[in-house]
Amino acid sequence: MTRRLLALAGALLLAAPALVCAQGGRGGGRGAQPPQSPKDAAPEDLTGYWVSIVTEDWRFRMITPKKGDYASVPLNADARKVADAWDPAKDEAAGEACKSYGAAGLMRVPGRVNITWADDKTLKIETDAGTQTRLFHFGGKAPEGGDQGWQGYSTAEWQTVGGGRGPDAGPRGGSLKVVTTKLRPGYLRKNGVPYSANTVLTEYYSRTMEPNGDSWLVITTVVDDPTYLNQQFITSTHFKKQADSKGWDPTPCSAK
Repeated sequence: MTRRLLALAGALLLAAPALVCAQGGRGGGRGAQPPQSPKDAAPEDLTGYWVSIVTEDWRFRMITPKKGDYASVPLNADARKVADAWDPAKDEAAGEACKSYGAAGLMRVPGRVNITWADDKTLKIETDAGTQTRLFHFGGKAPEGGDQGWQGYSTAEWQTVGGGRGPDAGPRGGSLKVVTTKLRPGYLRKNGVPYSANTVLTEYYSRTMEPNGDSWLVITTVVDDPTYLNQQFITSTHFKKQADSKGWDPTPCSAK
């Protein structure tokens, strides 16, 4: 199962530039239907409760790594200095216990998420870990000015494949692409591995349906940070669909 999900995540990342974006109905011509809302145009239903299944980086995600343990993250020298100076007590005193719950690290925090539509053009993700809320704006544009808080500002678009005309068109499917900017500086990992305000976070959300009835949400995450990273930091995170809200337990941010 894990190999299959990891292979899917890799394929999604490689194929993403070639996917065809379809956010509206057919245009042009007399009698054309009005464009669909992003909610109605969704090729996959991502809503509901999902629980994270830790299939990689267990020692970095399930426990807080020791200071200086930033293996596999392509940090530059400046970033290593920041990570080596990590002090959770100072973060707490400064009111910044949520540094590891910002958008660039949040989906890696074990817990549950609840995905709903805030309106026809805005998808909402709530996490019980850290009690955070992310808003994905379809057709939105990042506002001028500085950071927009721990979750920054996220623009979203559906990337669809299949579903064309004719008997051989095949089923329609696709993924959700989300680009987040305007982030408040935070941590990629709880032990102070930093990302900066210059970070551009790109994510691809795809749902699978397994023969046994299970459904998985695979999130491929690409972190670009010219301030602290020597190259892109790419991860794949897996969530399993729940039938209901069982286990949902909102908890505050923790710096340790």
